[in-house]
Amino acid sequence: MTLTCEMQATSQKLGAPVQFCFFRESQALGQGCSHSPELQLPTVWRKDSGSYWCKAKTLAIRVTWSPRIQIQVQGVPVWNVSLETQPPGGQVQKGKKLVLICLATQGTGDITFSWYKGVLGLILETKTQRSLTAKFEIPAVTDSDAENYFCTADNGYHPSISELVSVTVRSPVSRPVLTLGAPGAQAFPGDMMELRCEAQSGSPPIRYRFYHEDIILGSNSTLSGGGASFNLSLTTEHSGNYSCEADNGLGAQRSEAVMLSVTVPVEDRKELLASGVLEGLLGTLGPTVMALSLCCWLKKRLGRREAEDPGRIPPSPVPQVPNYINSAVPLQEQFVYENVNVVSGDEVYSLVYHRQQERQAAVDPQRTPTSGQNASAIYFKLKKASPADVDYEDAM
Repeated sequence: MTLTCEMQATSQKLGAPVQFCFFRESQALGQGCSHSPELQLPTVWRKDSGSYWCKAKTLAIRVTWSPRIQIQVQGVPVWNVSLETQPPGGQVQKGKKLVLICLATQGTGDITFSWYKGVLGLILETKTQRSLTAKFEIPAVTDSDAENYFCTADNGYHPSISELVSVTVRSPVSRPVLTLGAPGAQAFPGDMMELRCEAQSGSPPIRYRFYHEDIILGSNSTLSGGGASFNLSLTTEHSGNYSCEADNGLGAQRSEAVMLSVTVPVEDRKELLASGVLEGLLGTLGPTVMALSLCCWLKKRLGRREAEDPGRIPPSPVPQVPNYINSAVPLQEQFVYENVNVVSGDEVYSLVYHRQQERQAAVDPQRTPTSGQNASAIYFKLKKASPADVDYEDAM
């Protein structure tokens, strides 16, 4: 509010300094008299209502008083009251502090603020202050503090009431417990196993995560509390440690590890073992096995030929020399193949027995050639047999 003291020009001598003084009732205002004809009152209240006047004085003239005027300071009622919470949203962790802030958009004078709990209005606190904002604190909330709240503000005209604000008290999750549900006492490949994770306490929603050796398998959420499940089709690779995690935004908790052993049935174990041994042998002895199979095939072919030709005499490791009398031409060397074996790589070695037949003297027709015979074993290196090769006996 601004007070102005005015003077008529005829009553003021030109060049004479003038001092102005302001009063409410009989009390001087401001810092006393000054040369300024105005006085600023930054804030007025209803108690500032009353009669105001001023005076002007100079050294040349006598003091002049102004007429009194009546000033009535009107209060502004409290309006547009609201209630806010800290932390925002009305969600507070159990054991933490909750602040209820009551605010008024406008209002003058001393304002009385009150806070209430529940729809029925259980009064919690009342305080009066010359401000448009007031706070009420709950140092450590409990489960019983989860309620609806509202506040009022009044500066003597009529109280203004805020809307209801819901406060939710949230609890961190407890350490969850993991259980493995197998169809029987033992777990086998192909079984369907249920992993069940549950935290005994904690405010929903809760998100559960399932782990196998710290590798996440999947997750599931519950909106109204309780546990969650995850199904898994077992293989031999699923043996190991399992755990789960529960989290509702107030801190995650991990369960203890649970060991699972997937048992391989005896029949399957034998098959796996035989398969593994066979694979190992084929990997390391593959060329040898192929060569031995070829040898067996050759021998079977020879045996079949002999069975078809009864007059044929099978070869002997050390062939006997027949008696030839009065032969005019030296006999050719006779060879017998025996003991076909694989030595290494693509080379096949064959043990060959040969015998040199000498011509008999005509002078002794009865003599049996027992001397001069030379039997020895010679190894010949042959190319490795292939399906494209021609059978030796068929070529003969």
